[in-house]
Amino acid sequence: MRLDGMIYELTDTSKVKHIFEGWNETLIYSCLQKVMGKIFVTDPESPVSAMAYVGCFAFYAGEPDKELVMAKPKGFVIMTPQNKEWEACIEACFPAAKKMTRYAIKKDTKFDISLLRSMVKKLPEGYELKEIDKDVYDLCLTDPMTRDFVSVFDSKDNYLKIGRGMVIMRSGRIVAGASSYTRYNEGIEIEVETAPEERRKGLATIVSAALILRCLDEGLYPSWDAQNINSVHLAEKLGYEFDHEYTAYEVAGGERTH
Repeated sequence: MRLDGMIYELTDTSKVKHIFEGWNETLIYSCLQKVMGKIFVTDPESPVSAMAYVGCFAFYAGEPDKELVMAKPKGFVIMTPQNKEWEACIEACFPAAKKMTRYAIKKDTKFDISLLRSMVKKLPEGYELKEIDKDVYDLCLTDPMTRDFVSVFDSKDNYLKIGRGMVIMRSGRIVAGASSYTRYNEGIEIEVETAPEERRKGLATIVSAALILRCLDEGLYPSWDAQNINSVHLAEKLGYEFDHEYTAYEVAGGERTH
């Protein structure tokens, strides 16, 4: 697969493992481990720069390379730079990009199982907790709110094999859910969403606790990355610890400077 210009998909991802060394981001692991996502480079033989791309996220590492940034994958992309030099590179290539702060959560959480179980028991009457099976998978695709629970996986079979998810249903409709946005060998990256009219009822806490318990039962790590402070607070409630802030850029689907 090629992007614009002389950008190549790297088949031997071990060539760039050192470039991403120390970047504790499970979406990058997914690409390096070739579970899902892709690695792109300008030099497939001896790369010094790389982009790890999965879902709508692109992570840039190594020596800043404008050609790699300009060859933006189609559609809306959240660009995440490894350092200040990459930040400057992205801003030069896409001046209209929306600069934002995201919040990394520590990856070594020791969960309180009894606390998580007590959270799940608070499911309100009239609501049903279900795993994302083949039928719920199809239901997820019918609503923009729940599509990301499964859409990054390339097929239903692949999601049912390596994805994990829980939803809360009411009157046959998904009103809240927590699912694997992505998967890597050792675990998943969690995506959480609640229907606007169902918020402030504790549903996100309940469904997230249920998914975390399911992951722990299987020996998988339920990784969490926060888009905003509310997500940080929810994570902390579940037992996670905040690690650090980092910069990312939202680049619109058709945004180009060339």
